[in-house]
Amino acid sequence: MTDDPRCPLCLRPIPPDVPQSLHHLVPRSKGGAKGPVVLLHHICHKEIHAAIGEKDLARNFNTPEALRAHPRLAAFAEWVSRRPPGFLSRVPGGTRRKRR
Repeated sequence: MTDDPRCPLCLRPIPPDVPQSLHHLVPRSKGGAKGPVVLLHHICHKEIHAAIGEKDLARNFNTPEALRAHPRLAAFAEWVSRRPPGFLSRVPGGTRRKRR
């Protein structure tokens, strides 16, 4: 059995040698700079920000449970849960628009 932390999105273990990042449950730009953070696989973190804008993250998706309930993230978590913990892939699409 492993003592590695578990990713709150995909629920896979996060070994120390795989890409990982901290996610502010309330985005820093929306007042969450000193708020709670969770450790995620880097691919899971990228998917969260590709799927949900910061305003919506702050208002409606500021808990691990709410993130897992989001339709796109639930489908992603189901898909990625069948991959090894160190799996990396490009995150397709997204909601962000480039500033001009």
